[in-house]
Order: sequence, then structure tokens, then C-alpha cells
Amino acid sequence: MKKRILVLLLMVITLFHASGQKIGTLSQISVSANGHYLVTDDGSPFFWLGDTAWELFHRLTMEEINTYLENRSSKGFNVIQASVLAEMDGLQKPNRYGYVPFYDLDPTKPNDNYFQLVDTVVKMALQKDLYMGLLPTWGDKVTLLWGAGPVIFNPDNAYKYGLWIGNRYANYPNIIWILGGDRPPMKDSTDWRPVWNAMAKGILEGTNNKALITYHPWGGDLSTSQYIHDAEWLDLNMIQSGHGGGRDVPIWNLIARDWNIKPSKPVLDAEPNYEDHPVNPWPTWDPKNGYYRDYDVRKQTYRSVFAGACGVTYGHHSVWQFWSEKEDKINFADRYWTEAMDRPGAFQIGYLKKLIESRPQLTRIPDQTIIEKGQGEKGEYVCATRDSMGSFMMIYLPVRKTITVNTTSIVSDKISAYWFNPRTSEITNSFLFPNIKHFEFTSPTLGVENDWVLILDNPAYKHNNPFPKSK
Repeated sequence: MKKRILVLLLMVITLFHASGQKIGTLSQISVSANGHYLVTDDGSPFFWLGDTAWELFHRLTMEEINTYLENRSSKGFNVIQASVLAEMDGLQKPNRYGYVPFYDLDPTKPNDNYFQLVDTVVKMALQKDLYMGLLPTWGDKVTLLWGAGPVIFNPDNAYKYGLWIGNRYANYPNIIWILGGDRPPMKDSTDWRPVWNAMAKGILEGTNNKALITYHPWGGDLSTSQYIHDAEWLDLNMIQSGHGGGRDVPIWNLIARDWNIKPSKPVLDAEPNYEDHPVNPWPTWDPKNGYYRDYDVRKQTYRSVFAGACGVTYGHHSVWQFWSEKEDKINFADRYWTEAMDRPGAFQIGYLKKLIESRPQLTRIPDQTIIEKGQGEKGEYVCATRDSMGSFMMIYLPVRKTITVNTTSIVSDKISAYWFNPRTSEITNSFLFPNIKHFEFTSPTLGVENDWVLILDNPAYKHNNPFPKSK
């Protein structure tokens, strides 16, 4: 069985190389000139729409991985976040083909049989125009605190492993490196930054300094900006608003805080509340308070992006762990991963990406001052973003309400207005009106979970609206 799988993997790798053609259309991602967003090699804006697939290399067969990647690609995702050394006893429990990543739990003794699967997945993702947000290791292998571990990294072998794995994937433009893995770089008097610094140094040397690197912290109101913002290797800040803080964690404040730090670095919430995750906080995760559903996901993702994030990551509680009849259920997952892939939030998050991409991205800024009345707080908090060049405004209303908007920044005698439905991606017919600088707007529908986005355009820019009209 193992030999047959290896032959299949090698055949796939050989076919990629033998074709003599470029696989996919992706190019290296880097930070935009203004320090707030991401761009491709030709300067085109890149909106990060991630999915959490932490156990991808550990719990799935190649056929299952292909099914998953096809599903995510079809929905508009462009970054798949997965850990090479998995959280769930990924050092000692073999992958689906019977391999562990190292001999003798030694990071300087990689098992090539294990990494051939990772190689193939990276190539498959590239073929499907997907970036891999690749974690070299889950954080418990550096900082135990909880989990299976064991801790195997120190500054010396972390550097060697970083150098080795960076060199292995140096020629693939679809790699984004994510250190950390749900752990803080330091806590109280204990400092693990020397280990992460060494691993980052190795990755940079192994990739000839062409790596884009970030760090996935633990949950709550903390960000990489509070620990390692000034680290030369850190290209963008990450936040994990997570699942333990209940509904309506003020992610808009956390993003705004990082947006204003100098020097500027992009920021995103790489793990907001998972769809179908229990609301009750860690460590019990008991579902007595219900589950986060698609509405909860929309509220947090829209408000983080409108607050200035360069993208956002979606997650489903069954998908990250790839729960099936073959695995133990973690923290009250309520359906198998194969069913969970098509939950409403997985479609709706793609509508957010499409909406942001329909307007200029690199000149987009957060601006809550344009909401003169009705901003609200917590579950009713309204969040706004606009074009610094004056071509558009977007305002997310999580509940039906009336707001007063200051349209001074749109330098035009007239304004076009639309309502965008984040549940369906439908857009209402536009209405054109004189720009008198201060307007009241009331979102269209009453009832639970009826959130809307108000779009205000300068008609002179003729922005494209690639959305179906509401009936």
C-alpha cells in the first residue's frame, strides 16, 4: 500500500516537471507600497481569503485533499492555511499513509516519505491557483502550554529545519509562511522568540530572502503587533479573534489598532469564530450557548475587513480538524467535514471577496467618521470603509437601522447608492441623488440576521457591479 502511494505521488510530481509549462498563474505575494495591503509581482492587489485546514496533511488521503481543494477554489478562496507538523499528535501519529514527519522526533532528520505528500499538495494547490499558508509546525512543538507536543524545537534545530524546509519549497510562488500556530511568542517571563527568530532566519536563507512570513498567535485581543511587530522577518500582522470571547468580539478595534502602528504592516484576522463552533468559551467549549452560524461569521469578517484588514480567514469547526468516522470528534463538532464544506458561510465569505475586488483596493481606507449617527456597539456596531481617492464608500450594517452618513469625501455633484445583500450577493437597483453631504439611510429589511452593505459611488468612476440584481 505504501509503495503504491509513493509511486502515485512520484508520478504526479514527474508529470508537473515533464510538462515544461508553468503550473497555475500565481506569482509571489509581497506587501504593498503603503504597507497596508498585499500585491502580486505585477503590483495587482491581492485580497487574502483564507480557509483553515490545519490537519490537511495529517488526516486526509490525496483523493480527499483534491476534493477539498477543488471545493475551496470553486468558492473563491485563495489561501489554504495548513500545518506541516499537525496539532493533533502530528509528530507521533502517522498520516493516512503511515508516515511520521521525522525520525526519532528529530527536526534535523526529516522523513522524505512524509514530505512527498506535502510536496504534491503544494503542487496541486498551485495548479488550482491556490496559495498555501504553510505552517512549518504547530505551536505546541515549540510552546506546549496544552496539546500533545512534544516540544522538539530549540534555536539551533529550528534554524536548521527552517533552512531545510525553506529550501525545499523555495521555487514555489504559492507559499506564504506562517509561524506560531496558536501560541504566543512570549508569555510572562518565558520567551520563545529566539526559537521563532531562528526558524524565520532559516526560511529566509533557504528561500534566498523571497519568503513572505507572518505569525499565527493564540486567541483573544492579542496580535503579533504586540510581541514582534518590529521583527524584520514579520511581513504582516495576524490576529486570532477566535471562538472563546462570545459573539461580537470587537475585532474592528483590534484591526484599527494595528492599522495605525508605524511602520505600517498589513493585518488580518486569521482565525475569527468558526462556523458551527460552540459559543461557550475555552476550555469547556460546551454548546449550551449554541453554535456560531453564518450570520456570526459575516458580522465579524465584514467588520474586520471594513476596519482595514488586508483580507480575512474563514473557518469551519469540522473542516479544520477534518472530522469523519475515522477520527475522534474534537470540541462538539456537529457534522462531518464533507458536509461542512458547503455550509452557508463558506459561500458567503466569497461574496465579501468579490465585493472588495469590485472597487479600488490599494487606496481603500477605514473611516468610521463618515457615520455621523447610528454607529451603535457590539452586535449593532456599523463599520465603514472608503476610497481615499473619493470614488466609493461601503458601510456594513449588521442589523436593520437608520444611519446618517457624511459623503463629503465623494467629490461629485451626484452619488449612486446600492444595497448589497451579504447573504445572497444580490444588489438592489441603484438610485442617483444630489450630493448634499449628509444623508439618512435605512437598511431594507426587518427581522433577525438581516445584515446589509450600503454602497455609495461617485458615478464618474463607473465601478463594475458583478452581482445579480435582487428580485
